[in-house]
Amino acid sequence: MKRFINLAPSRGGRWLLGLLPFLLLAMLYMSLSNARLAENPNDRLLPTPSTMASSFYHLATAENVRTGQIVLWTDTFASLERIVIGVGISALIGLVVGILNGGIPLIRAKLSPLVTVASLIPPMAILPILFIAFGTGEAAKIALIVIGVTPFLIRDLQGHALRLPDEQLIKAQTLGASSWQVLLRVLLPQLTPRLLNATRLALGTAWLFLIAAEAIAAQEGLGYRIFLVRRYLSMDVILPYVAWITLLAFLLDQLLAWISRLAFPWYHSGEGDNS
Repeated sequence: MKRFINLAPSRGGRWLLGLLPFLLLAMLYMSLSNARLAENPNDRLLPTPSTMASSFYHLATAENVRTGQIVLWTDTFASLERIVIGVGISALIGLVVGILNGGIPLIRAKLSPLVTVASLIPPMAILPILFIAFGTGEAAKIALIVIGVTPFLIRDLQGHALRLPDEQLIKAQTLGASSWQVLLRVLLPQLTPRLLNATRLALGTAWLFLIAAEAIAAQEGLGYRIFLVRRYLSMDVILPYVAWITLLAFLLDQLLAWISRLAFPWYHSGEGDNS
C-alpha cells in the first residue's frame, strides 16, 4: 500500500482537484448573496453573478459619454502598459546587477549591502516622494514597481549565482575564459531562466504596487477604477474588476512560464508535469 505522501493524482484528477476550491468558494458566495438579498433586495455588498456580469458587459462594450472610450479596455491597456514596462525594467536591472554581484566579488562587496537595505524599505512608504520627484504621471507609477521589484530580483539572482558549482567557473577560466566571458558564457545562460521564474513570483507584488499607485493618482487604470467606484459601494464593478486583474496576472504568469519552457527546456527537464 502506498503511503499518502507518495500518492499523486492523474492529469485529469489534478484539474478536478484544482477546480474544487473555486467551486466551493462560488457556492459559499451564492449562499451568502442569496441570504443577504432575500433580507434586503437593495443590498449592494454581495451582488448576484448576473448583476456583476451585466455591469462587466456594460463596461466592456459601452463608450464613456465624456471620453468616447470603452472603460474596461482603456483601464486594461493603461495598467498592462505600466506593469509590462515596470517589470521589464526591473528584470533588466535585476539581471545585470544580479550577474555582477554574483560573479564579481569586488562589485558584490560594494553593491550587495545597498541592495539589501533597499529591499527592506517599504516601497509604499516612499510613494509620496516619487509623486513629488516625478509628478503624478506615468513615471512615478513605473518607478514604484521598479523600486519594489528590482531588489528582490537582484538578491534572488545573486544568491543563485553564488550557489552554482565552483567547478564551472574554474573550468571556464582554465580554458582561458576572461572575467566577462565567464559572466556571459557561464552565468548568463544559467541565470536567465532563473530570472523568468523570479519574475513570475514578483508579478503579484508588482500588481500590488501598481494598483496602489493608480488608486492615489491616475485618470485611468484598473486600480483607479476600483477606488473610483468604491465610494458608491459598486461591488458589481469592484468584484469583476478584481477577477479581471487576477485573470490578467495569471495570463502574464503563464506567458512567462511558456517562454521559459520554450527557451530553456533543460532548466525544466527535472520538473515533469509540475513545471
